[in-house]
Amino acid sequence: MLLYQPESGYCYNSDSIFLYNFINTFKPKGKMLDVGSGCGIVGLLVARDNPRVSLEGVEKQKAFMEYTKINARVNKIEYTLHEQEFLELNSEYKYDYIISNPPFYPMGAKKSEDEMLLNARYNDNLPMADFFKKVSRLLKPNSHFIFCYDATQFFDVCTELQSVKMRICDVRFVHSKVDRTASLVLVHARNGSKSMMKVHPPLIHMDENEYSKEAQEIYDKAKTQSIKCQI
Repeated sequence: MLLYQPESGYCYNSDSIFLYNFINTFKPKGKMLDVGSGCGIVGLLVARDNPRVSLEGVEKQKAFMEYTKINARVNKIEYTLHEQEFLELNSEYKYDYIISNPPFYPMGAKKSEDEMLLNARYNDNLPMADFFKKVSRLLKPNSHFIFCYDATQFFDVCTELQSVKMRICDVRFVHSKVDRTASLVLVHARNGSKSMMKVHPPLIHMDENEYSKEAQEIYDKAKTQSIKCQI
């Protein structure tokens, strides 16, 4: 998949690729919303591999919207875009799937002065409690919320999901190397579910100085080619 993205500032990384792969394991279909879609990478990859997905995205940064429009057109994927704050989205429809690689750096983290990076990375731009509450209102009954987050905030993720009556069904932690603590957590939650949480084997990104076998397989499946440019 050919993907145009900003020449400088925020660019997609392994988080988006691993999230796409995690979403694919659930064989999604139906109406899907990508929250904070950025250049469109996660939703476009999922829609490419799952033709029964009807894709929408919401993104507040106009520059990213332009990249997403180009990427959808180049890759011949239908994509309905909403240029606004997710918390202000007033959709008349409910969704089967809501997916997101949201801003999750904690408010105490050292912040970038780049506006695009600031909006894409830090969770005070989309507070967890407000984020999850809005998601719960936009999902159909027994539907799916699949996202990634900072692994060190997993306790808060569990607490806030429970407060909006959503249950984690699947979770997978991502480690940069086998002897490192988890840096990312992939979460699949549902509203109205009574299933026990399934904790999947960890995903190890690097094996010494090379990608692990699984990580390389995920990158090969994604088949992304990035072009950095200014539009």
